Amino acid sequence: MNGTLKSQTRTRIHPTASIHPGAEIDTGVEIGPYTVIAEDVRIGKNTKIGPHVVIDRWTTIGADCNIFQFTSIGAPPQDLGYKGEKTEVVIGNNNVIREFVTIHRATTKQQRKTVCGNGNLFMNYVHIAHDCNLGDNIIMANSATLAGHVSIADHAIVGGLVAIHQHVRIGAYCIIGGATAVSKDIPPYVMAVGNRAKLYGLNSVGLRRQGFTRAALEEIKRSYNIVFRSSLTLSEAIERLKTELPDSPHAKRFVDFITASKRGLARERSRRKSDAHEEDHE
Repeated sequence: MNGTLKSQTRTRIHPTASIHPGAEIDTGVEIGPYTVIAEDVRIGKNTKIGPHVVIDRWTTIGADCNIFQFTSIGAPPQDLGYKGEKTEVVIGNNNVIREFVTIHRATTKQQRKTVCGNGNLFMNYVHIAHDCNLGDNIIMANSATLAGHVSIADHAIVGGLVAIHQHVRIGAYCIIGGATAVSKDIPPYVMAVGNRAKLYGLNSVGLRRQGFTRAALEEIKRSYNIVFRSSLTLSEAIERLKTELPDSPHAKRFVDFITASKRGLARERSRRKSDAHEEDHE
């Protein structure tokens, strides 16, 4: 049985799909064979859902998303304290969600929402656990996994087979290399890799691809050096950033990220002299 359709003329639903009458399906939506959509689900305009997808209760998916086969969205959290309370998954617009991705709804321990923003790419076998909060234009590669309550800021890239500990924060425009275990917060703009993750300087190539100007890159590099390559404590580094770069939005992003950290920051790996020479000439 089909749910509420805003326009049956432009909505294509395979006859084997099972859609609860309490689901709301917008115009232009395509739903493939054997897909199951529960009640209290809302699907935005022109979203395409492949075969054998399961979308559970209290899930909202925006417009122009592309959800591939065998994906599971909105299943109850893997948390023994959860007792079936109303919590949500909220997914924005223009997301690509590939095969076997799992996105779980929230617990009652935080905002009661698992949130994914706009324009994200989640590759095969990505897992986004309960209460995670993801921004926009994020790439998560194959089998990257998030424990509960993880936050990822805009334009971050998470490599394949990465495991991120609960409550960890991932900063904007950073890149995390494959097979990395992340147990501490990863600041914005950086590269991180390893078990446990260490910082490997700035994500300079990624920042240039995102259109950062030379002046902006210099501000970011100067901020990074103050925080991670000086003998200052974090509190002293924050004060120096405020003093030396008071008008820099990039320095402010470092300050805001550091002051909000509860798990502590991943630190930079020990550098050889040759490493320092190469980075100085980037």
